[in-house]
This record gives sequence, C-alpha cells and structure tokens, in this order.
Amino acid sequence: MPKEKKPFKMPHTFVIIISIILFVTAMTWLIPAGEYVRYKNAAGIEVIDPTQFSFVERTPVNPLRIPLYIVEAICKRISLMLVILFSGGAFALISKSGALHAAVAKVAKLFKDRLYVFIPIMTTVFALICTTQGVNQFIAFAPIVVMITMAMGLDSIVGAAIILLGGCVGFSTGTLNPSTTLVAQEIAELPPYSGISYRIVCFAVFLIVTNIYLIRYATKIRRDPTLSPMYELDKDNEMKHLDMDSFGALTLRKGLIVAALAAALALMVYGGIKFSWDMEELAAVFIGLAVVVGFLAGETPSSMSVIFIDGCKKMLTAALIIGLATAIANVMTAGHIVDTVIYGLSSVMSYAPKFLVAPVMYLVNTLISFVIVSGSGMASAVMPITAPLGDLLGLTRQTTVLIFNFSDGFTNYILPHSTALMGIISAVNIPYDRWMKFMWKLFVIWMVICCIMVYGAQMMHYA
Repeated sequence: MPKEKKPFKMPHTFVIIISIILFVTAMTWLIPAGEYVRYKNAAGIEVIDPTQFSFVERTPVNPLRIPLYIVEAICKRISLMLVILFSGGAFALISKSGALHAAVAKVAKLFKDRLYVFIPIMTTVFALICTTQGVNQFIAFAPIVVMITMAMGLDSIVGAAIILLGGCVGFSTGTLNPSTTLVAQEIAELPPYSGISYRIVCFAVFLIVTNIYLIRYATKIRRDPTLSPMYELDKDNEMKHLDMDSFGALTLRKGLIVAALAAALALMVYGGIKFSWDMEELAAVFIGLAVVVGFLAGETPSSMSVIFIDGCKKMLTAALIIGLATAIANVMTAGHIVDTVIYGLSSVMSYAPKFLVAPVMYLVNTLISFVIVSGSGMASAVMPITAPLGDLLGLTRQTTVLIFNFSDGFTNYILPHSTALMGIISAVNIPYDRWMKFMWKLFVIWMVICCIMVYGAQMMHYA
C-alpha cells in the first residue's frame, strides 16, 4: 500500500528567521552597495540628502560572521528581551495565585454571548494606548488575553489579534505617536502633531473595519471550532478545558493582586508618556510587580524565586526570536545595501501616473518597510526623499507623512522579523503560518483602505 503523505508543516520560526538572514547575506554579495550622504538636521536627527547618492565598493558580509551579527543584535535588544523575560516571571506568580483566573471568570461570564461588545471594547483600549506606545510592551500580556478568549470558547488567535490588531490601528494611523509621526513631521518641517484631524478619521475607519473582521472570525470559530487554524494546537491548551466555575472566587487577596497588576500597567503607561521611560524602566517595574504579587499571594522568598525563574524560562523563546530578527537589519547595514534598496524603489515613483502618485508612493514605502522595521529609522531614511519628491509630484508634506505612517505600521503585523508580531505570537505559541492564514485577508483589506485614504489626502491637498 502507498504510504500516507504527511501534511506539510511550516518550519519553526527560528528556521524562518535564520533563512532570511542567510538570504540577506547572499544579497550583500549580489546587490551593488550604495550610500546616501547623511547629515544632522536642526533637531539633531540624522537624515539622508536625497540628491547625494552614490554607489560604493561592495562590502559583502562573510557568512562566518553571521553568529557575531546575531550576538550583536541580541545585545542591541537586550533591554526589550529583559522586559519579556521578567514579565514572564511576574505573570507566572500572578497565574500561580489564581487571581487572574478568578477575574477572567467574571469577564468571560459577562461578555460570553456579546462578542460584538467585548471585542470592540478590548481592541479600542489597545488602540488608544498604542497611539503613543508601541505594541511591544504588550508581549507579556498576550497570554492573559488568550486566557480570556479560550475561556469564552474562542481560539488563541482571537486573543492575540485583540492586542495586535487593536494596537496596530493605534500605532499605524500615527495619531499621536512620538517615535514615528513626530520624527516624520520634524523632517518634513511640519508643526508637531499638525494634521491630526484626518489621522483621527483614519483611526476610526481602520478600527471599525478591523473590528468587523475580527468579530466575524470569532463568531465563525465559535460556531465551528474546526475552522480555526489553531484548532489542533489549541486542543492541547489547558484553558480549552476550563469552565467558568473552575477559576475560583475573587477573594480579597486575589483582588489586591489584580489591583497590583492594574497599577503596574498604569504606571508603565504613565511613565512612558510622562517621563519617557524606556525598556529598562519597564523591566524594573515587572521585577517590582513580581515581589509585590509574591508577598500578597503568601509565597516564601524561596518559592517566589522558583516560580519567577520558571516564568522567565517560558518567555525565553519569544525573547530570542526578537534578538534574531534584529540581526537581519544588522546584516543589511554591514553590507551597505539598505540605501541601494531605498534608492531603487524610490526611483520607481517618477513613472507613476499623476493621479495615482499617493497610492504608488504608499506601495513603494510598503516595500521599503519590509527592509526597515524600525519606525524612527524608516522615517529618518525615507522622509528626506519622499517629502521633497512629494513637492515635485503635487503631494503635500502632510500626505507624505501619512503615507509613511501607513506603510511603516501595518506591515509590522505580517513580517516574520517584526518584534511586535513575533514576540506576541511566540508568547502564546501561535506558529507564524497559522497566524498568516488568519491575517492575510485583513492585510489586503488594510492595503486597499490605505490606498483609498492616501488618495483622498492627495485629492483634498491634505495639509
């Protein structure tokens, strides 16, 4: 009898990222090296002089140096990796206490039959926070949200999507974001946060469309769980077999632990906005939260340490993926091909029909965002080119900033080297291929809406 064929399995995320690193390394041997002349503007931001590009001698990356680039990338991202590790330790203590389980029971019971209310509330909360913050800070919270959706009879993708899609809308529309919008507007010589009214309209449009997509998916999965890309994997998730009464009562001790968690989250958001806290401060907050929760839960210092370390171990994969993903940009920079790619893509713009300049510029910027995943880094590299190019092609500089926001933001939720995406789906054990089965249609919808919104900005001379 012929052997039964085994179903194709997507390679592990580590294999995917290493493959991309090897591919980029090969490109440093094939693509001509190039450089733009860079200078610091009045705000002290290093920008590109769009008139000063030249090809330079190739500096192909030696494949034997790839391990060194990976180590350097991990060192560069160590503060973010510590946030992820320490958050895992803190949430292990919270989970051990049963406090979140009890709180989840109340939330799940309240909204179990009203997904059309629950999902928009949750996504809107994350969207509003991410108008000023990055989605990265929620990597540690993903298991908790997945816990809620699993208890409601949904799958783990819905839990991850509530954070990723809500945060994506807030971040990508650039309403108040200091690391993208402010940098881009400074380079384009625009007043800070000018043009906010149209960005608010974009925020509302994307939030409505995204919620409709997610509610439809959640409703479909509730009717037939086998339609979920995560059906087989979620069957082994312990939350799949919990009922609403298995979480326990919300006692005073558990209530204090939940309050401590809420206070820590509020402190991180307030510190990030008010005092410009970076990853180091967020990591420190998680250590403090772990200590407070441990004592509230009645743990001894020894047991507290054991639980904390076990929690850190569970987040190690997510932390390492972020470090590996950063190595891709390091290799491209060492090979001097980043500017060459930007130069080639931006040259295409001169051939676009005038009435489609804005959508074409968005598509070109989207291709560039596959190479540069840092928002501030992409702003510094692209805006000095697109701002004056927009002047020549009849686009307002506010439109070029909007194009940058859309192209930089939305791609972060499909790229296998995006720290926000890979960190969150790794934290909740969703393989990249399963996420893309859910995500690809929404990304196409997002791209269509982006083209429509930037076309509208072009037609109304958005300023």
